Amino acid sequence: MGNKTHGKRNANAAGQSEAAPDIPGQVVLVFQGGGALGAYQAGVYQAMHDRKVKPDWVIGTSIGAINGAIIAGNLPENRIARLTQFWNGVARRGIDAASWLFPGLTNWSRDLAIVTQGVPSFFTPQPGSWANIQARVGPERAAFYSTEPLRETLASLIDFDYLNQKATRLTVGTVNVCSGRMRYFTNRDAPMDVEHVMASAAFPPGFPSVRLEGESYWDGGIYSNTPLEAVLDDRPRCSSVIFSVQLWPSSGPEPESILQVMSRQRDIQYSSRAESHLDRQKQIHRLRHVIRELSQHVPEEKRDTPEVQALLGWGCGTTMQVLELDAPAFDNDDLNRDIDFSSSGIERRWAVGYEDTIRLLERAPWRETLDPMEGISVFRMGSGDGAKDK
Repeated sequence: MGNKTHGKRNANAAGQSEAAPDIPGQVVLVFQGGGALGAYQAGVYQAMHDRKVKPDWVIGTSIGAINGAIIAGNLPENRIARLTQFWNGVARRGIDAASWLFPGLTNWSRDLAIVTQGVPSFFTPQPGSWANIQARVGPERAAFYSTEPLRETLASLIDFDYLNQKATRLTVGTVNVCSGRMRYFTNRDAPMDVEHVMASAAFPPGFPSVRLEGESYWDGGIYSNTPLEAVLDDRPRCSSVIFSVQLWPSSGPEPESILQVMSRQRDIQYSSRAESHLDRQKQIHRLRHVIRELSQHVPEEKRDTPEVQALLGWGCGTTMQVLELDAPAFDNDDLNRDIDFSSSGIERRWAVGYEDTIRLLERAPWRETLDPMEGISVFRMGSGDGAKDK
């Protein structure tokens, strides 16, 4: 995944499309957490960049927060280079060599290398934590790995002065360690720095919590790995086209071994809230549209009273078009695919994210007519297959 490869993709895409697509409303990118699987998100953004689709708002959790911060925290012309620098930095090229020496042990040797050595620009082992997991070392050290390398990496890749100019809105998901409540931090409301991104990527017990405003925070993915609610509950409401990038499949085959059971359990754990959020939000948004329609049947002399105005304030006519992009599962994926930081794995996921997004943009589902009573529509596109409305 080098600059030469990216340059080739840019040239191809530029030759295919000169004008930006006519996307109505604000464009929102929603990124899940998923470790190394996040390379797919980088491919998604590169395709949008090449087709001149500019996100107004990026929402992310965990690796999604990292990718999102790199995107929102750089001038548009620098974003692909910064994403490439990050993913080239975390790619482990040495572990690819074992695939032809010991083909049956490829995943095992790859996982062992990551677990024991870490990723130098991301996280490194804390041997003392492995030796005594009962030692009271304090919140900032109670983890198997140190993420100080990530802090240095992010500081070099993200222009926080630019980020806080709010040219592109950034929201990152965290969960308060003590209260257990989800909290979203956004540069729209207050300045953000590297600690906010670190907190959103602090997945326990691997990574330590991060202190913000005097309280400890972990990766928001342990509470809600698909932060769709941040945009669907946002106020003031604004019609949006939401590119929701799913790294963990919500559906899959019935497992037949304990290892497959463990793998499928992780898929469900990290993807399930996306569907439940959409179902709930569809109901709420439909009610908002019903209230809007009912307002037209209220006599004018009553419509202007404070009591009625307060009730009608719950109505709206905004629309949310959710475009789901589902990352694929590859044949050699295993339980620990989210730590597949091999250069080949990263390159493959980046490439598929790019190809899937180009197909979605060519399909242009935002042009379809929406039911005036429905506030939310969902269009789902799986990797390498057709698309369907939900």
